[in-house]
Amino acid sequence: MKLNFNIKYIALFVTASFTLASCMTRTKYERPEDINENVFRTDNLPKDSSTIASISYKEFFTDKILQKHLDVALQNNLDVRIAVQNIVSSEAYLKQSKAAFLPTVSAGPDYTFQTQSLNTQFGQIFGERRYINQYDITANFSWEADIWGKLNAQEKAQFAGYMSTVAAHQRIKSELVANIANNYYQLLTFDEQKRIINETIILRNKNLETTKALKIAGILTEVAVQQSEALVFNAQALLVDIDVQIEILENSTSVLMGISPQKIERSSSKSQVFPSNISTGYSSQLLANRPDVFQAEYQLKQKLELTNAARAAFYPSFKITASSGVQGIELDKLFSVNSLFANVAAGLTQPILNKRLIKTAYEVSLADKQIAYLNFKKTYLQAGEEVSSALKRYQSQEEFLNFKIKEKNAYQKSVDDSQQLVNYGLANYLEVLNSSERLLTAELNISNAEFIKMKANIDLYKALGGGWK
Repeated sequence: MKLNFNIKYIALFVTASFTLASCMTRTKYERPEDINENVFRTDNLPKDSSTIASISYKEFFTDKILQKHLDVALQNNLDVRIAVQNIVSSEAYLKQSKAAFLPTVSAGPDYTFQTQSLNTQFGQIFGERRYINQYDITANFSWEADIWGKLNAQEKAQFAGYMSTVAAHQRIKSELVANIANNYYQLLTFDEQKRIINETIILRNKNLETTKALKIAGILTEVAVQQSEALVFNAQALLVDIDVQIEILENSTSVLMGISPQKIERSSSKSQVFPSNISTGYSSQLLANRPDVFQAEYQLKQKLELTNAARAAFYPSFKITASSGVQGIELDKLFSVNSLFANVAAGLTQPILNKRLIKTAYEVSLADKQIAYLNFKKTYLQAGEEVSSALKRYQSQEEFLNFKIKEKNAYQKSVDDSQQLVNYGLANYLEVLNSSERLLTAELNISNAEFIKMKANIDLYKALGGGWK
């Protein structure tokens, strides 16, 4: 009882004596001042704090088929599952860092057999060989007081590392949602382009028949027939290329969903609806909504705490060790009162010369902390650049699409008018062919512009930190 009292007294005394010193060795984390500055372009400053990043992907993407694909991907994607296991691993280390404050206790029986050499000093004194059997059951206790906050800093560093893996998981989910959505809308665009090309092939085959009839009538030559036939082959080749691109994209999308390559179910591009009120919020909200920024900040916190731990290693460590149990040379008397023994030791150990290991570790921790800060700032600036660029694409795409539609309508009128002139022998058939080819290009460009418009919505949503909630 007295022994237990002494151990508690020593521990409490030492801990209380160095509490103030412990606080002096630790640097608390404060977010760098230049991180809170606005990183959006001054001509894109938000008017309020609302942001589309706060809504879930099921509210942002209203297509039910796409929602189903996203659910499958988030459940099966291998990168997401790997990230979950990284969280589990980091959580185990976090639990270990919390347990570092507890003492180490071990117990177990031992048996020792000993006999001395007769050619040694003691062997010659005894004159004969002696055999000694020793039995003992010992419990060992060891505890290091966290005087300078080293263990506390290591625990905080491990917690920051754990939160970093959580953010990495969120980042992978955000990227996955954006990639699946982009692939889905690209497939819808390919379907629309395939429809356009099929209709063009039908129309060009009709024009080919018309050209053959005009040749028989003596209005056109064989050259016009061959050129019309070439346009049919051109459209058919485009159709083959579209089919290849569709299957390749379906295969890569399947892998993202964690399933074997297969056909991807989808609706149509005409049925897509996005939120009409796109709001960015303030750039400071990126710190809470962007998983990569969130991750970079926790990595900085981790390096700061590791620097605190490295600094604490310069100071002496206080450790208490104790052992107790029974010990004897005769097994039948092992559990008697006379066999009891106990040892208690407490001491401070100050590192003096250790091949510069502590100083090197501290200098490396300072460099790592600076690297983490620079990565944090770089990630934050990149986030601002992505939002500004995505917002510009989003705002300009509607106007761009309107011009492309006007271009297509102009080519359509050109095709109709030139065909009428050829029928009356008032124009060269080459004008029809050129207008027809430009019309197809314009229609395909409109389809691409509509996809870019949808992609601009996705890019802005992701840039603001949406998709992982």
